[in-house]
Amino acid sequence: MPYIPHTEKDIQEMLDAIGVDSIEQLFDEVPAELKNGELNSVPPGASEMEVTALMSERARQDDGVLNFIGAGAYEHHIPAAIWDIAARGEFMTAYTPYQAEASQGTLQLIYEYQSMMTQLTAMDVSNASMYDGASALAEAVLMAVRVQRKSKSRKLLVLGSVHPAYREVVESIVKNQHIELVEVPFDDASGVVDLTALEPFAGQDFAGLIVSQPSFIGTLEDVDGLTDWAHSNKMLLISVVNPTSLALLKPPGEWGEIGADIVVGEGQPLGIPLASGGPYFGFMCCKQAYVRQMPGRIIGKTVDQEGRPGYVLTLQAREQHIRRSKATSNICTNQGWAVTAATIYMSLLGSKGLYGVALACHNKLSQLLTSLTEVPGVEVRFTSPNFHEAVIQLPCDEKEVIRLMAQRKISAGYSLSQTALPGMKNCLLVCATETKTDGQIQTYADCLKDVLESVGSESC
Repeated sequence: MPYIPHTEKDIQEMLDAIGVDSIEQLFDEVPAELKNGELNSVPPGASEMEVTALMSERARQDDGVLNFIGAGAYEHHIPAAIWDIAARGEFMTAYTPYQAEASQGTLQLIYEYQSMMTQLTAMDVSNASMYDGASALAEAVLMAVRVQRKSKSRKLLVLGSVHPAYREVVESIVKNQHIELVEVPFDDASGVVDLTALEPFAGQDFAGLIVSQPSFIGTLEDVDGLTDWAHSNKMLLISVVNPTSLALLKPPGEWGEIGADIVVGEGQPLGIPLASGGPYFGFMCCKQAYVRQMPGRIIGKTVDQEGRPGYVLTLQAREQHIRRSKATSNICTNQGWAVTAATIYMSLLGSKGLYGVALACHNKLSQLLTSLTEVPGVEVRFTSPNFHEAVIQLPCDEKEVIRLMAQRKISAGYSLSQTALPGMKNCLLVCATETKTDGQIQTYADCLKDVLESVGSESC
């Protein structure tokens, strides 16, 4: 049905029926100091031609830039076939599949996505995506509190190496529900959490322990020890993972004696372009025992009366999404198109392809660190093994280095002094994926050497 706006006559007739003179009068109870007067200063609209020209100009600013930033969003090669298929009308314009008999294609694709994610994470069940990795972690925290009914403290432990932005999002979502995150600091030398740092919390009432593997700073935690410690202290183990790493590292479902309980992460590495920050999608998997507390949609496979396979939304009714505070989740349509692209990406690459990407990322990072540490004054900050990215220590202000490197068309990395992480003065988080060539890595090292020499001791 086309959208038909109200005419001025329609509006006036409705105002007359209500008994007011203007639409503004409907909001007269809002104090004047709370009204946003800045909208009056919004400039007039531009034409389509002007907007296209402006966006083209902005896009050209990124031409030829070498990107060595990770920090939660990663530049990977995306085969052309992925978005050619995802852009087909039946995928791009499909709405959420509430009507199963009309949505079998979409439902089957999401079911295949869930199957791939459970295989990748070694978990029992997967939902049909979240908004992004950060909000997925927040949902995991809420889920853990629901599961752990015997825990009265409404507290969770979180490793200090978990992404700072994820933690901010979680705090924003759960603080008004009186849920508290208690930080466990990581070791200043290794960059990982020593199990002895958990001793003060042993035997206390916590609903769960949040672990990131790899961590925000690229280090690899002792996930087996952390998982077993959490379970021995009656806590759920929530893991935040990079899906690319799971093709190479031990999946969370195999951590420790019985594996992680809830697994979340950002799905952007699975065929989603950086795209100035989104849209991306989050993923969530869990053990079968907790599936009824899992938020979001879950697709199940069944058979009809004639024995033919079919796919349906299962375990949750559509109405649960509109029950406000009584609902497990208010996630409905979410990021289905991005999930479509991710499913095609995983299908196209297969297990061997995903393993090749992960191994190439690991090798490229090692190559990058070797080249950078040959530059006088540059050191690797932590001693722990890394995946995908690592922290380097510079002899001067990293923000100035980032600015000067940008002038040379190189995005040098992510400034860590702007975070709340301790001991990160002059530290830069750098990343190298399979997209970086030997020549590009050497170009970065050569330019960094020139920049440090130009900066000199004044900024050190």
